[in-house]
Amino acid sequence: MAYILFRWVINAVALIVVANVVPGFGVESFYNALIAALILGLVNALVRPLFFILTLPITILTLGLFTFVINAFMIWLVSTIVEGFVVEGFVPALFAALLLWAISLATNWLVKQAKES
Repeated sequence: MAYILFRWVINAVALIVVANVVPGFGVESFYNALIAALILGLVNALVRPLFFILTLPITILTLGLFTFVINAFMIWLVSTIVEGFVVEGFVPALFAALLLWAISLATNWLVKQAKES
């Protein structure tokens, strides 16, 4: 349970970091980032697999790069649901998806290193 809460807070902080880096991508407060991270996690768990299956031929054709487009769409979808979480177009959503992927990769690696030591 503590791990899930830790990942939730890390994802909220990642959203704030991305909001400070990507123009057209914004989060009004840490509370809004927490809500956006929660909804993004739910959308990624429930809606993203359906989109992934429906777009599997395109994903295979692009060697998996279309997954970033799916992730950008999920971020845009969450921005339509959560007040105070703003994405002003597809390009900011795509850059946000790329940065969130990189941050997630780094934090997963750090958590794995911490567990091993």
